[in-house]
This record gives sequence, structure tokens and C-alpha cells, in this order.
Amino acid sequence: MLDDYQQLVDEISAALGAPATLENRDFGLIAFGAHDSGDDPEGADEPALDPVRTRSILRRRSTAAVRAWFEGFGIARAQAPLRIPPDPAAGVFMGRICLPVRHRGVVHGYVWLLDDGHLSDLELGGPAGPPDPRLARAMETAARIGALMAAEARADEELGRLLRDLLTGPPDGRDTARTALRAALRGAAEGPLALVAVTPWTPEDAEGGGPAGLPNPPGVAAVCAVPPAPGPAPADPTAGRSPAAGLAALVRLRAGTALDPARAAAEHLLRSPGAAAPASRAAGGPGSGAGMPGSAAGVSAPRRGLDDLPAAWPEALAAARAARADARLGPVAEWSAIGPYRLLAALPAATGPDPAVRALLEPSHAELARTAEAFLDCAGQASRTAQALGIHRQTLYYRLSRVEQLTGLDLDAGEDRLLLHMALKSARL
Repeated sequence: MLDDYQQLVDEISAALGAPATLENRDFGLIAFGAHDSGDDPEGADEPALDPVRTRSILRRRSTAAVRAWFEGFGIARAQAPLRIPPDPAAGVFMGRICLPVRHRGVVHGYVWLLDDGHLSDLELGGPAGPPDPRLARAMETAARIGALMAAEARADEELGRLLRDLLTGPPDGRDTARTALRAALRGAAEGPLALVAVTPWTPEDAEGGGPAGLPNPPGVAAVCAVPPAPGPAPADPTAGRSPAAGLAALVRLRAGTALDPARAAAEHLLRSPGAAAPASRAAGGPGSGAGMPGSAAGVSAPRRGLDDLPAAWPEALAAARAARADARLGPVAEWSAIGPYRLLAALPAATGPDPAVRALLEPSHAELARTAEAFLDCAGQASRTAQALGIHRQTLYYRLSRVEQLTGLDLDAGEDRLLLHMALKSARL
């Protein structure tokens, strides 16, 4: 539909004589119209773009701060065009006229017009009188855009439903979902694919009571929110609506083992409104809470076709949990790089930590827990551990003796080391 969007945006630009851009409700750029500089071959009369519009065109989206600034003018609730004044402090050097793109009461996006002075006399309409006829025609075109975006959203929702049924539905329904998804994706269904998981994810309800709006980054074939497993829900760092277990995104890969498109999609999803904003991600021990606030993303191993996707989803979700638990893995982690978390994330949820390490995991002993984990990560090499922690060897030996006293474990015994190491890693999850 990109050509259709571009044609409609060009119609609005031509009708109003001003450059227009179309963004979705997540402020992702869809189409933009070039500014006509008239008869001036040098473009001397063409206005300079302000940083916000330049960034939007070059990066294909606006930042969260820009989104919040514009939404502060009520664009998500607007039923009619809005005039937004310039604000150099926000990087908005030229004013905007925003045409809300709606369909059946639901906002699907926005058409933006740069108000460089040519539109200062444009009547937006209201109690004082009707809108300028040119603007009325532009709003009719925006309504056509809204109908197209609504149809595309319905198609995306159906793909998302099929993906969710394939990943987490009952076994007797997965074959049906797989067949329907293969027919919908056509050739892409047989190519190299990967799954991305983002957790936690808080679905964002569309304005006007419509279906939940989900992001759809480039290269993503289908996306869905996956509900939590039955049972008590874990505490969520985000306030408001109940979180889903995660967001699942099916990503097309350019080559069988190259996961770059999946990582790019994961980074895009982490910037979306449904993802919890990360707090400080300093690498600490399991007792420090490091890495826990905010959402993280995981990428499964590559797959060829749809048949093995149900097995890829636990991989992506485990990698996301590991990235969220251990800041050293980064906000995006690949299944192949999460080490022992591959095993630990697959274990059923325990009622609590192993009795031997329960005392060590108390907040008052967070430094000892961090020291023990670093010692075991360094394969028990004291010099490497002391250097990694920035402490003297004697300090290290003292802390390790305190760990043995608290746990009753012998750090010279391989099985005790293994128990302690896995218990500390499990505590992060």
C-alpha cells in the first residue's frame, strides 16, 4: 500500500501547497511529499527543514520525546485539524498543521504540514466558521488514508492472531494456523526466519476503544501480544494495564544465519510505547536488582520455514528474560549467546531459591553475592576476579570465606561450586 499512501500524501501537498508527511500513530514515517520550490532553480525559496522533520525523514521515525511533545497538544483526541506553534527549544523551528487520520473514530496516524508562513491564513474551521475549502478537501483525503490504514491494520491483526495460535495455541489448532499463515505470507513463509520476544509488554489500546495497536517495524512479517501463562501474574514495573507475557514478532532474514534484521526489529520494538522504559542497567549481582527494570528483547535461533516456530518462541522468550536479568547481555540478547540461561530459563518456576543460598540472596549480602558470582564466572581464578571487581586479593578471600559461612558450601568442591553458580544465575531470572 506504500504507493497508495504516497499518492494520497502528494494530493494533500499539492492541494495546500505545503510539504506533507504521513506518520502512523507510533510516529513511524510512512510517506512524505517533496516541497516544490517553484521557479527558483537553486531552491532559494525552499524553507530549511527543522531538526525534528529532518530526523523523521532520515531515521523513518520520531523520538519518544518528540512524540510526547506533539501529543501534549491533544492530537490523539483531535477530530479536526490542529495548528501547532513552533518551539525552537524542542527543535521545532516551524509550526505544524496536524490532520488526524481517523477511521470509524479510531486514530491511525497523522498528516503533518510544515507551516512556513504560506499557511498562516488557512482557516482551520470551528465556531467562527467552516474550514478553508482546500483544507476540507485535504481532510477528505486524510479520511481515505484512514480507511487504507484501518484495512492494513485488520490484515496485520489477522496475521498476528495466526502467529499467536501457532506459537501458543492448543496442539490441535496449530496445523490450521500454520497453513493459514503460510498462505498469507506466501514466499516469505519458506525463507529464513527468526522470532523476537519483548518482555514485559503492555498492550496499548487504540484511541476510541478500537483494537490494541501493535508496532510493525520493517522486515516484520507478523506481530502479536502473547498472553501470560495461567497462574499468578508476576509483578510488573509498569503501572496501568496488565502486561502480556511478551510481544512476539516474526522477522524475515536476508540470509540463513544473519540475525541483523531481527536485532534491528528488536531495537525498534524496545522504543515502542508498549515496552517499559529501562532504568539504569549497571552490571551487578543477583541481589542488586540490576537489569530488572524495563523491557528487554530476545532473538531465537534462525529457522527455515514455519514448522519449527513453536520451538523458537521459548528460545526468544528465554533470551529476553536473560537480557532483562543480566545487564551484561544487553537490552537485546540472542539465544545462542545467553550461556547457562538457556538451561535455567527452561526449568519450571521454583517456589523460592535453593535453601543453601537463601541467606546469601538477602539484600544485606548483595556485595557478597556479586563477589561469589564474579568468582565463579572467572572459573575460580582469584587474580582475574580481584581485577574484575577492583578489589585486593585479601578482600576477595575474606568475602569468599563469608560466602562459605553463609551457605555452608565448600568453594573448593566442584559440585558445591556448580550449585552456587546455578542458584545465583537462577536468582536473576
